[in-house]
Amino acid sequence: MNNKIAGGDGQPSRSTPVLVVSHVSKTFVTGTDTVVALDDFSLEIMEGEFVAVLGPSGCGKSTLMMIVAGLVDPSAGKVAIGETTVDSPYTNVGIVFQNHVLLEWRNALQNVLFQAEMRHLPKAKYERIARELFRMVSLEGFETKFPNELSGGMRQRVSICRALVHDPPLLLMDEPFGALDALTRDQLCIDLEKLWLERRKTVLFITHSIQEAVQLSDRIIVMTPRPGRIYKVFAVPLERPRFERAGNTPKYFELVDQIKATFVEQGVLKK
Repeated sequence: MNNKIAGGDGQPSRSTPVLVVSHVSKTFVTGTDTVVALDDFSLEIMEGEFVAVLGPSGCGKSTLMMIVAGLVDPSAGKVAIGETTVDSPYTNVGIVFQNHVLLEWRNALQNVLFQAEMRHLPKAKYERIARELFRMVSLEGFETKFPNELSGGMRQRVSICRALVHDPPLLLMDEPFGALDALTRDQLCIDLEKLWLERRKTVLFITHSIQEAVQLSDRIIVMTPRPGRIYKVFAVPLERPRFERAGNTPKYFELVDQIKATFVEQGVLKK
């Protein structure tokens, strides 16, 4: 296994870790079956960094995110967000799942403001913030539409706005575009990068798409098949915004090929 960073040190100029995952392992026991999902996984994400965790299905990516959010306890190791050790559900994060999980009886704006209501935040202030987020992800004019009146991509944009409206220090995204068609995924990658460039949120992005990871992230953590370990880490030295400047460059395709090669090495992809 090689968990050194390929193509540079991968660290942004900011030096404050927002997220520290230290030697985390997770074993699930059901009846007579024991499954080791994660094994000795360690990672630091710096303030304002966009990090993608990339791996095959079943390698523990989503388990990692659930542990970071405090929704699943690790079997060993620990997680810290800022100065806080995560040992219970951690509320000062934004989470976007593959399924939008919107409330069908609330319109788009009300779904976003539900986050503020649950935190007892002032409605007028956070409605202004929500409307600004809608503008940033091209949802202006759709605030009063209900989920069943929105496309899949629009619903996922609403989910992103809901995750960001309370200004959390860390955004967790678990394969948020996995259920969408290719063109919608491309558009949401463009929208998310634009939003990230304006807000510079710290992001942990779980994906099984090499192209998504290269399109969006500063660093890519390539995982092994289960039990999930870090196999290799790639810096992404491509100009932003990627869709405009780097999406069809030789460096882009070279990095995609290097990452594909790691999955060939592990036997995940077979020639």
